[in-house]
Amino acid sequence: MNMELNADRAKLDPLETASVDELRHHQLARLRWSLAHAYENVPFYRQRFDALGLRPEHLASLDDLALFPFTAKSDLRDNYPYGLFAVPQRDIVRLHASSGTTGKPTVVGYTQHDIDTWAGLVARSIRAGGGRKGDKVHIAYGYGLFTGGLGAHYGAERLGCTVIPMSGGQTEKQVQLIRDLQPDIIMVTPSYMLNLADEIERQGVDPRSLSLRLGIFGAEPWTDALRQAVQARMGITALDIYGLSEIMGPGVAMECLETQDGPTVWEDHFYPEIIDPITGAVLPDGQYGELVFTTLSKEALPMIRYRTRDLTRLLPGTARPMRRIEKITGRSDDMLIVRGVNVFPTQIEELVLKTKQLTELYEIHLYRDGNLDHMDVHVEFRPEQAPTDDNTEQRVALDLARRIKTYVGISVQVRVQPCLSLKRSEGKACHVFDRRSSRDSLLT
Repeated sequence: MNMELNADRAKLDPLETASVDELRHHQLARLRWSLAHAYENVPFYRQRFDALGLRPEHLASLDDLALFPFTAKSDLRDNYPYGLFAVPQRDIVRLHASSGTTGKPTVVGYTQHDIDTWAGLVARSIRAGGGRKGDKVHIAYGYGLFTGGLGAHYGAERLGCTVIPMSGGQTEKQVQLIRDLQPDIIMVTPSYMLNLADEIERQGVDPRSLSLRLGIFGAEPWTDALRQAVQARMGITALDIYGLSEIMGPGVAMECLETQDGPTVWEDHFYPEIIDPITGAVLPDGQYGELVFTTLSKEALPMIRYRTRDLTRLLPGTARPMRRIEKITGRSDDMLIVRGVNVFPTQIEELVLKTKQLTELYEIHLYRDGNLDHMDVHVEFRPEQAPTDDNTEQRVALDLARRIKTYVGISVQVRVQPCLSLKRSEGKACHVFDRRSSRDSLLT
């Protein structure tokens, strides 16, 4: 096994095994290029830098990046659709965009060089997860404007894998193809993987008997408890891939098979910082805060200190010299404030997953009665654990409500729904239904 790992490491990109000093020298050179590229070609950045009396040459060290202004998602929307592009339209070979459910979509563009870099980094990510040339990869991320499907597709092909470009939806057909084509790897959101597991079992098949050995899951926060549940149910290794369209798409960071201890940031292309989400101050490695990225090689859409809103911390490298991010289980804009208590949906998820009678699915419903906020948690029993009397259902509901009160700090009403009644996701799961305002809003 050690010989195999050593042989694999010999084939890695040299920067994957470079010393930390070599990596920092490389980052500084690329960061100077990226700041100059943004300043010279994007009026938005030129105005922002000039307002602070800054020029790209003021970056003498990596620490000097803290002098430069942040970029937020609202800046992309305010400059919709092409105002932040740094190259002429004729050099753009691909456009992607967010769904725009909370306003104008954010549009991102790629030059051919950007596409090549992206494919290479996703290939690197799949390889870091244990994928190899010749593996069959079933891609159930959505294709189209969402970056997940095509990002995974190009990366898997770059590695030399056989791609099964299924996209999302058509759950019965997904399962048929997994059974018939016998893929080695599946790339999908963790919530849709649960939907596929339900369908596999509905068809009378043991998920652990299938050919899959590896699941590469991303596009939404998920907990280690959910990882353990998926691995036990599917008989696979479940790894975390991280990315966001504003920075590139999937493949910004990837969990390595040999350590499975959080995604390694590909720091030769993306410079990470952790900041205090309130003050914006840079925090030292190891402290929790908001993740910020600066792109180091993007041509079409350079991003300077982009605020991801993802909450995590930077940790030392293990499988690679590059730093890791702790598994992201929440976002600052996902945080719910209920009667003065900060609540993250993933806190509820962890407690639901610890209740063996319940499925992994849950919904959080928020509403207001007079001046007081209320929170209901909808759950469902596993079919094989369906209660035969009201007392069992009530006991499980009261026990979960008690644990939420103890660990999260808020009183809730747990409402048990009929088996298989909660909506199954075909992409990113929607867990929160907030009806405290005059109109319904879906938060996640």
